[in-house]
Amino acid sequence: MEARQVPGKQGLQWILSGFYMFRLSPFVWVLLCFTLILIAATLELLPVLGKFIFTLLSPVFMAGVMVGCKSLEQGDQLELGHLMVGFRKNTVPLITLGGFYLIGQVLIIGVFMMIGGSELVDMLLYGKRFDEQELMGVMDNILSASIAGLLLTIPLMMAMWFAPLLVMFENMPPFIAIRKSFFACLKNIIPIQIYLIVLIILGLLAIIPYGIGLLIYIPTVFASIYVSYQDIFHPESMFSDKEAIEKKEEDTEVNQ
Repeated sequence: MEARQVPGKQGLQWILSGFYMFRLSPFVWVLLCFTLILIAATLELLPVLGKFIFTLLSPVFMAGVMVGCKSLEQGDQLELGHLMVGFRKNTVPLITLGGFYLIGQVLIIGVFMMIGGSELVDMLLYGKRFDEQELMGVMDNILSASIAGLLLTIPLMMAMWFAPLLVMFENMPPFIAIRKSFFACLKNIIPIQIYLIVLIILGLLAIIPYGIGLLIYIPTVFASIYVSYQDIFHPESMFSDKEAIEKKEEDTEVNQ
């Protein structure tokens, strides 16, 4: 199964289609996302270990949410139980993806600290203070370390973007899924750039009214990931076809 290249405008269409999926079941979407955030917050209470555990399990939860999106696409209901589907199917490959992601994050942090130097480590870990002259040097190191971290984070995110969906829906081995995800993102770098720019803008707008907009924003992001996967790997999908979406929306309004 090969990824196809889509026009740049599809980056915006993914978000619009994701919002439409949110509208199909808004209450359950909010409940599902709140539950996932609650799980993450609970694990955060475990010092260091909690973050590691959630990173390992994040592809499992992501795959479950994507199964819920597929259910909506097929005309079925989104359910809270979809969040746990990854624990019943392809669990080991999904956790393997989490392990890859965790190792990638650790290596990136290591590079960040190495470039930043011992002064950066002292400032971040021990709260060490510096005088004005020393601080200028530390800030230069932080800038260089941040740029290096960003350059390494981008390919890691590209490798992980579609990987949980490929493992869950296509039963791909983890490292093949990682490779296909990376090259699918590389082939569609323009629509993905548009997609991310629009998401950043919408994210800033979502947090302005006391963060209330996040109730719509977070589910829309999850749904848009599913739409982008279908558009690139399964173009016959309804949610990758604007006209089909509009027709289904009209049919829904008529039925109501």
